[in-house]
Amino acid sequence: MTHPQSPAWTRAARTPVGIAALALIALVVIVALIGPLVWGDAAGRIDVDALNETATWHHPLGTDALGRDILLRVLVATRLSLELALLATAIGFALGVVLGTARILFGTYVGRISDTVVNVANAFPSLLMILFFAAVFGVTTSGAVFALALSSAPTFARLTRTLTASVERQDYVSAARISGAGRIKILVRHILPNVAEPMILNATMSAGSALLTFGGLSFLGIGIQPPSYDFGRLLNDGMAQFYTNPLAVLGPALAVVVAGLGFSLLGEAATYSVSGRSTDVAVDRAPVTSAVPVDSAGAVAPYAPGSVLSVDDLEVSFGRGGGALTPVRGVSLRMNKGDKVGVVGESGSGKSLTALAVAQLIEEPGRVMAGRLEFQGQDLGSMDERDRRTLLGTSLSVVFQNTMSSFNPIRRLGWQLADGARHHHHLGREEAFGRAKDRLTTVGIPDAHRKAHQYPHQFSGGMRQRAMIAMGVMGTPSLIIADEPTTALDATTQSRVLRLLKGIVDDDRASLLLISHDITVIKNSCERVLVMYAGRVVEELPTTGIERGARHPYTLALLSAVPTLDTDRDEPLTVIPGRAPRPGEVTAGCPFAARCGSATGRCHSEEPPLLPLTEGHRAACWHPAPGDGTTYPPRSEEQPMHGGPVTTADAGRGVSGE
Repeated sequence: MTHPQSPAWTRAARTPVGIAALALIALVVIVALIGPLVWGDAAGRIDVDALNETATWHHPLGTDALGRDILLRVLVATRLSLELALLATAIGFALGVVLGTARILFGTYVGRISDTVVNVANAFPSLLMILFFAAVFGVTTSGAVFALALSSAPTFARLTRTLTASVERQDYVSAARISGAGRIKILVRHILPNVAEPMILNATMSAGSALLTFGGLSFLGIGIQPPSYDFGRLLNDGMAQFYTNPLAVLGPALAVVVAGLGFSLLGEAATYSVSGRSTDVAVDRAPVTSAVPVDSAGAVAPYAPGSVLSVDDLEVSFGRGGGALTPVRGVSLRMNKGDKVGVVGESGSGKSLTALAVAQLIEEPGRVMAGRLEFQGQDLGSMDERDRRTLLGTSLSVVFQNTMSSFNPIRRLGWQLADGARHHHHLGREEAFGRAKDRLTTVGIPDAHRKAHQYPHQFSGGMRQRAMIAMGVMGTPSLIIADEPTTALDATTQSRVLRLLKGIVDDDRASLLLISHDITVIKNSCERVLVMYAGRVVEELPTTGIERGARHPYTLALLSAVPTLDTDRDEPLTVIPGRAPRPGEVTAGCPFAARCGSATGRCHSEEPPLLPLTEGHRAACWHPAPGDGTTYPPRSEEQPMHGGPVTTADAGRGVSGE
């Protein structure tokens, strides 16, 4: 059932630049492998009857001062040129990694010395560094290799230091230190794998530069020495007959350009692929055996043709092998046209990741797997990337909670709204901007013509949230995903934004997937609610009569934690003891068992499946409440719980038990 996202190198190879780069590199490698074997003897054969000849059919690039065929010598020189450039890059890369991670490997004192050396070395032009080290090591092939390697090491060291600085402060690195892992083990297992991709991309592009630089050194006479020869040495030899036979110089020069360009283009293609990576969520065709919609008899519910969203057994994981974490597991969801479904739960329950997976916005190293992932009847996993982007761009809208990070702060807001219409709907510049102003007016922003020319920081929080909704309805979406759209807004503005969102959904007959910490918001805005805990759905039921219909202890706890007008202000607010387990802490049994007052031994050893209780009502609990308005049962004192007691009394105001 696993079809992970395509690696950056695989995606790079499918781009026009990547194809051209691979073609050039393949050509260079093939010539390097067979050149000395096939043409080695002929390239070194002296012909006194053909000294300094110009181009002929027998000698396309002419001959040199000893009558040797220049074209054959260029082909044979490819292997040595490539080997030395790659060797210099590898040595410089390895030394740069050691210098860049000296603080981790050898401690703070040595790390400071290393940082100082790297900073000073980077202050000098690379050419001066190369000439200096060439003078130190001598005018030999090995001297040129070490000169080029040492001159490139500071650049690799600075990149390594920058990338590892943020990773080594992560909690999982601290945990490895506390557990007694050695410095080398921490570096190799926890730090370098997380920064390997940009470092390798940089090394790939540097290999092309090294090949050009090495050719320049040999041309100046401080690289390869006779009788060996590379591209640079052939350039040097050809300059003597440049005016009588220009091809003697242009041939080796073209070989240098082709080889260097191949590596540079490959690095460029891979870099572009990483920075603009898409989320290729491929879906398995295998039958789904768990966590799928079921009817009251327990049978798998058929998916009606034309349904807006059909999701079976959705999983989102990060990492690979035994260290992989799965913060979303076994989530199934079906939405038809006009449905309003809410997703509620504490922070870390997997609500936002579920929405991002549906919207194809999970980035590497995340992986999305599903038994079924269909939108408007289209299988997102099997669609061509361009078609998938078009479908999602025109029919799916996502309203994010952090509007300041969702808008580009240096672009006027109206033009940001217009971008999507121009790209997906192929509107002209002015027509798209006109639609942006119209949508800003629709969401209740006064003086939309003037506001469209303003920057995001000139909008209040509520107006930015409205503008975010306006961006989502620039087209005609059939599904709107609203991820905490009222976070950090005052109560009055929250109410206005929710009414606006609901009105747009009703007018356009769109479907709404609303994510919130506040179960009251879900109850008042949606028809169905999915309660998530520890990455899975623990209860699904209609919002009508949810207070008396809820049967899972966690749902009851969320309801009890919301203050009402009838709440006795002399009594402490209801809390859920402990905290929700993190993805790595989920073990056998019900994840909520450690915080549940009704838990038994079975709850701690066997995870309950999501089974139907009544029509349209499912719950994953071995001991569901009777459904008669029972409140959240307090936890027994002898029962364990995750962490210390955490108040969720503010759950109705967006505060979770983390």
